[in-house]
Amino acid sequence: MSEVVVKTKDRLIEVARQLFARIGVDNTTMNDIALASEKGRRTLYTYFKSKTEIYNAVVQSELKILYDSLEAVAKKSLPADEKMVEYIHIRLESTGKLVYRNGTLRAYFFRDLRRVESARKAYDERDFKVILSILHEGIEQDIFEISDPVRTALILQSVMKGMEIPYIRGIINGFSPSDSSQANSVINVLFNGIKKHPPAL
Repeated sequence: MSEVVVKTKDRLIEVARQLFARIGVDNTTMNDIALASEKGRRTLYTYFKSKTEIYNAVVQSELKILYDSLEAVAKKSLPADEKMVEYIHIRLESTGKLVYRNGTLRAYFFRDLRRVESARKAYDERDFKVILSILHEGIEQDIFEISDPVRTALILQSVMKGMEIPYIRGIINGFSPSDSSQANSVINVLFNGIKKHPPAL
């Protein structure tokens, strides 16, 4: 794919995201996107056959920002327990920032969770692999005591995903995207449960 093609596609996705955020997905037409991007309807339809396609591309683009930040945490040279703590904090904080900047698009998110879930499938697979890799690091470093790392990774991922909607609702209701109380709850309830504890004297 040429650089010009990539730039054009990225421009269309970003213009669509801004329109979705400002006036809502339902109120945005393909013609609106074509006009705002100054690319024309023919160019727009060359890349995206429908508003659903470009909406999915917007969701995937936003998720890429989120998961790139998570993979950056996973690559840090930290003990596994510190890395997992940072991972949980960054995951919620980055989710909050993405939602915060997307205005009315977040309202559409609540009405269309199935479509969002479908669009994020590939990124959830990346997320799971990163969580699992941190767990394996913790086992190798003798920090975590886990009999089934795969199942534990699935549980941690499910809990973090389950926290997203109440966390997003909190942001909509005025909480800061960097509020750490929910992340601390996950760390206290679940994460400390997988840490290896010294035997009682």
